[in-house]
Amino acid sequence: MSDLTELQERLRTQRPVAWEQLPDFALYMDQVLSYMDRQVIRFGEEDALTAAMVNNYTKSGLVPRAEGKKYGREHLAYLTAICVLKRVMSARDMDLLLREELQGDRPVSDGYAAFCASLDKALNITADEMADRAGRDTLADSAIHFALLSYAAGVASSRYVALLRRQQSGEEPARAKARSKKEKERD
Repeated sequence: MSDLTELQERLRTQRPVAWEQLPDFALYMDQVLSYMDRQVIRFGEEDALTAAMVNNYTKSGLVPRAEGKKYGREHLAYLTAICVLKRVMSARDMDLLLREELQGDRPVSDGYAAFCASLDKALNITADEMADRAGRDTLADSAIHFALLSYAAGVASSRYVALLRRQQSGEEPARAKARSKKEKERD
């Protein structure tokens, strides 16, 4: 199986487990790290979750504090989202989105389910794009194509985050429009 065929297969099949399938008992740090390797698509050790990372995410408030030295379902849900999102956005933006999705008005289990559903769609779209491009392009052409898709999605995501931040701060629409105009003039 070629590297790209393997990637496409993993994009189609490898998913974080559903909330109900997350362990319903507490895990120690080494168990969490081992478990997280199965939750996200990884190809090398350079993007593995480490104990230091978990501690930093906890200190910065991205992940709730462990109960003693044990981590439960909520922690695994947060860490799954962080391991995916850290590749494409800042910790500040992740914090806002995690608070909105996993600490908002709904239970963490519902926010996690919504996250997993969106991730599923994104992975399937990417696998379909890979299938459409198979044999047509060079590796460089395909790499640029996917980089540009990432860029476009990143621009959209940044704008949504900015609007969410503005909405949460209660900024008035007229003031926001004037500020947006000033930002455009500076650029």
